[in-house]
Amino acid sequence: MDAALYGPGGFYVRPGGPGPAGHFRTSVHASALYAGAVARLLRWVDAELGHPQGLDLVDVGAGRGELLAGVLAALEPETAARVRPYAVERAERPAGLDPRIRWVEAPPEGTTGLLFANEWLDNVPLEIAEDGRYVLVAPDGTESPGGPLDDADRAWLERWWPGGGGADRGRTDRGRTDRGRAEIGRARDEAWAAAVASLERGLAVAVDYGHTRDARPPYGTLTGFRAGREVPPVPDGSCDVTAHVALDSCAGPDAVLRTQREALTGLGVSGVRPALALASADPVAYVRGLAAAGEAAELTARGGLGDFLWLCQPVGIRAAWPEPAGG
Repeated sequence: MDAALYGPGGFYVRPGGPGPAGHFRTSVHASALYAGAVARLLRWVDAELGHPQGLDLVDVGAGRGELLAGVLAALEPETAARVRPYAVERAERPAGLDPRIRWVEAPPEGTTGLLFANEWLDNVPLEIAEDGRYVLVAPDGTESPGGPLDDADRAWLERWWPGGGGADRGRTDRGRTDRGRAEIGRARDEAWAAAVASLERGLAVAVDYGHTRDARPPYGTLTGFRAGREVPPVPDGSCDVTAHVALDSCAGPDAVLRTQREALTGLGVSGVRPALALASADPVAYVRGLAAAGEAAELTARGGLGDFLWLCQPVGIRAAWPEPAGG
């Protein structure tokens, strides 16, 4: 998975081409309302920090820098002038990117502000378990049984994915058998902990399609995407290889977990249509309002982007979310 995504010629690092946006649609690409919501969250973090002279905005898994560009455009000039934007990405810096954006391969240490990771953790490579053994995958996608699980991965499954992958072979948990397949999220936990540790003070947010302990999918979620379509997860560099994230296992002390629908609603994203009377008074404003309502509805839709999970981890500030949404 690591080689397919990030090795020579890997899906995310190959030069040229449309980038991730040409293969799948994220909230960042769906609407500028998303960047506007992140800008509002950044303003709240700024206030919690006492409006420091330097306000860091770290975008982990930045793609082509679209989210950072959108947030900078949504901020008032006084705040934007204090923001130090970092794009954390393993691909090369795209041409024409705002020169204010620093392009780095890892989150910088000792930052103060907001660390935001939109659909990053699902691409952190992970192991698959089945019948108490690792699953080996050939470059053409063919699977075969591997060796037995090591103690650390077995312990992770027993705590966070009971009954999955055969880690607790011979036992059951709430009626579930040990014959399932499971995705070992320990690598995601460690990657997220390292990202949070880079933040000296502020808020770290991971947004992804995920699940919690009580609703683990019995056969896992590993899949591929290419050109807007779901495809078999063949690890040859031709497609994205991704799996949903066990975000509850990533959570540290005082973290909160909420759906994107709840998070964006709390940040002022509303799918309410404008009043019909506006169509006569200001037709242009009415059309804009309709478009914004449609985009907001997509971002918050049940069964779609609205079901994504937001993991919010405070570091040295009083809360994980603005009031009253976090109250």
